[in-house]
Amino acid sequence: MSRIGKMPIAIPAGVTVDIAENNKVTVKGPKGTLERVLASEMVIEVAGAEITVSRPNDLKKMKSLHGLTRTLIANMVQGVTEGYQKTLEINGVGYRAAKAGKELTLTLGFSHPVVMTDPEGVESVLEGQNKIFIKGIDKEKVGQYAAEIRAKRPPEPYKGKGIKYADEVIRRKVGKTGKK
Repeated sequence: MSRIGKMPIAIPAGVTVDIAENNKVTVKGPKGTLERVLASEMVIEVAGAEITVSRPNDLKKMKSLHGLTRTLIANMVQGVTEGYQKTLEINGVGYRAAKAGKELTLTLGFSHPVVMTDPEGVESVLEGQNKIFIKGIDKEKVGQYAAEIRAKRPPEPYKGKGIKYADEVIRRKVGKTGKK
């Protein structure tokens, strides 16, 4: 039995969950509304202040969908109540970020500045010139946008220059040694 799939999801006060046909789940909360069509085989039930997900049989595909479906719904509920945030740090001499409206301009040692536009439902906030906070209610979009920013200049192992997640640890390497 899926340990994660069995766990009920508590619905906090101020959050409404609607389940339409074909398992179209709509979660409304204080921060916004999220919609998602989930696997039609799963049985999603709202009872009181709890959501439960159950599977029709024990096929391998159903077992894997069980935990996934439950986690996706739990992420939607957390997104509309608390939201999600990723923190990126820019390290390197001359590397910096600037924000104008919805456009994030990164200076990363290239011959040109890298301009990125915030996607719908995701916001980037700067703290100083080298800390970027990506905020939003959709966990997937927040993580994707943070990964796209990081991909512009991933951290390198010798000096640690580049864009990294705040909680990421870069394994450093020792540089070359001269001839004797």
